[in-house]
Amino acid sequence: MSEHLNTFAAVDLGASSGRVMVGRVGPDTLDLTEAHRFPNRPVRVPEGLRWDILALYAGVLDGLRAAGQVDSVGIDSWAVDYGLLDADGALLGNPVHYRDARTEGVAEKVWATVPAAELYAATGLQYAPFNTLYQLTAARSTAQLAAAERLLLIPDLLTYWLTGEPGTELTNASTTQLIDPRTRDWSYDLADRLGVDLKLFAPLRRPGDPAGLLHPHVLEETGLRGPVPVTTVGSHDTASAVAAVPAVGERFAYICTGTWSLAGLELDAPVLTEASRAANFTNELGLDDTVRYLRNIMGLWLLQECVRAWGHPDLEELLRSAAEVAPLRSVVDAGDAAFLAPGRMPARIADACRRAGQPVPESRAEITRCILDSLALAHRRAIREAESLADHPVDVVHIVGGGTRNALLCQLTADACGLPVVAGPAEAAALGNVLVQARAHGLVGDRTSMRRLLARTQPLRRYEPQGDAAAWRAAEDRLTRP
Repeated sequence: MSEHLNTFAAVDLGASSGRVMVGRVGPDTLDLTEAHRFPNRPVRVPEGLRWDILALYAGVLDGLRAAGQVDSVGIDSWAVDYGLLDADGALLGNPVHYRDARTEGVAEKVWATVPAAELYAATGLQYAPFNTLYQLTAARSTAQLAAAERLLLIPDLLTYWLTGEPGTELTNASTTQLIDPRTRDWSYDLADRLGVDLKLFAPLRRPGDPAGLLHPHVLEETGLRGPVPVTTVGSHDTASAVAAVPAVGERFAYICTGTWSLAGLELDAPVLTEASRAANFTNELGLDDTVRYLRNIMGLWLLQECVRAWGHPDLEELLRSAAEVAPLRSVVDAGDAAFLAPGRMPARIADACRRAGQPVPESRAEITRCILDSLALAHRRAIREAESLADHPVDVVHIVGGGTRNALLCQLTADACGLPVVAGPAEAAALGNVLVQARAHGLVGDRTSMRRLLARTQPLRRYEPQGDAAAWRAAEDRLTRP
């Protein structure tokens, strides 16, 4: 007798593209196929950089139509950004992009009221100039915020358009710098001191909670037969990706790779020490009341921007050429905010090497190798510091997300960390999205069961550390010396 499979649509929105994936789940089956992929192209208008949220929503509807009949829908996306709604529930303008310049210098204004150390002790969130708290502070005097009756983070906004039911999913809310990671609720005192009206936010939801049924007009638009529920998932894509780490036991680190690299640990409680703040680690919330203790690293954004500047050459050939370049000739700090903005990335990397007194990479292969060595070095530093700060030893590093397809980066990360790397699954965020929906429907059990199903069904590749450990220590010294 064939195994009965339930079908789930995972809407997974990244910084450069969105996709609707279809997951089929049974006791020994976890299959994922792509139904529809669509670009996510931010638009620069006179007032700044904005997300084209209507194009994204149209892509979601097209994807649900292509997916066919499903048992549930879940949505995950990038963090911190939001849309504002008026009293009638209408969107007040296109959501601002986190790379917009409006938050420059805003953190210092916040710290004048709540010092940085106190802010970290209350929220556990690393400093990033685009955190939602800083965005709201920057928007304080705007007509849009004055007219707003509701604020919805990006996946919650799309869910609202699908179902008409507003909510604020907790893992994504934990990136706003307004959540207390100990209580897993709003930091009411902090918001009051900083003049943030928490009534703007819809009630908190947790992964697995129901988020309503698809509107009749959505059913008509997509050709689906109702009722079709929308299930709350870990709507921050990293929360969904970490849920899909196929780990055995607890002594593991993870690196969620893509535009960003998010490297860290899964913990039961936040680390709110001053040493943790100084090291710029963040405590974001994950599935089942876990804490994603991690550092944000600039990630493959560095390479993506170079490839764009070079006119999109063949990536496989570029990586083959980079593998032939002498290792660790030049490295940069992959967490440096100087690389945050788009444009002129090859020249900016060369400038950083020149200022540091290192050989300046000139060819595309040399720049690519500099980026990958630098990312591997940043992975090493993040994991080693997380182990120490959290007193949580690690035996293996799991790499999930798009970077798993970059074998050179995976091997370099194993070499840099001195630990085996298990790479896969590549579509971790979508798989975590699907698994939380499947669990809400009673098809899988706890996180351990979810991870065992992933390990049984997903292609994984193991990389053993090679090369000269002393060379990585020396490269790290070059970056950390005054």
